[in-house]
Amino acid sequence: MNAEPSAADDLASSKERSWREAAAIDAAYKAGELDQEGWHEAVRALIEPAYLAADNPRAQSGHSGDPARWEHARRLLTRALPASGGDLLDVGCANGHLMETLTAWAAEDGIHIQPYGVDISLALAALARERCPQWASRIWHANAMGWQPPRTFAIVRTGLDYVPPQLRGAYVEHLLTQVVAPGGRLIVGVFNEERDQHLLEREVTMMGHHVGGRVTAPHRHPALLYKAFWLDISP
Repeated sequence: MNAEPSAADDLASSKERSWREAAAIDAAYKAGELDQEGWHEAVRALIEPAYLAADNPRAQSGHSGDPARWEHARRLLTRALPASGGDLLDVGCANGHLMETLTAWAAEDGIHIQPYGVDISLALAALARERCPQWASRIWHANAMGWQPPRTFAIVRTGLDYVPPQLRGAYVEHLLTQVVAPGGRLIVGVFNEERDQHLLEREVTMMGHHVGGRVTAPHRHPALLYKAFWLDISP
């Protein structure tokens, strides 16, 4: 007989559906059972089949909800954009759905952005190019950790779960120095976190970076919020 899920398990599942699998991959890296390349391959093998098997654009971007829930969970990113807009790189762009919807939402709010994308999955990058042929030349297949892009961008959006926890500092530094343009903005999010905690933001602050601002939106789980924050760099 299966045990009922605990409150902690319910919270963890609300934060990240594949949290057990992701935690196991992180543990294997920490134990030295996976190197950096092996960690990225394990994560790709976890998400790629699920995304490609999905029958709607939101699920192909890792979201289980309907269009209204997608908008509620992602539109807060428009409040993290600089009013001046600019070229925006979506790191981990998957099928390109966030590129599409964020561009449209920003336009409704009077902010003009030009979307670009990069994904570690060759198959998902190809899907994004197929779905968004008008932006096909702007979507790259690459591992953003260490990637040397052909240009820099006024705005870069990323998650910090795209690298092993131990490499987050190096990842943020790489994005700020090699991917974000001078005077640009690095947006971290959207991620799910407890209402009364600021662990990810504090982690970035302890790296020596100043958090320029943050946005939140209510989550279906009462203990959580959808969150994003950003770092602005000097011109």
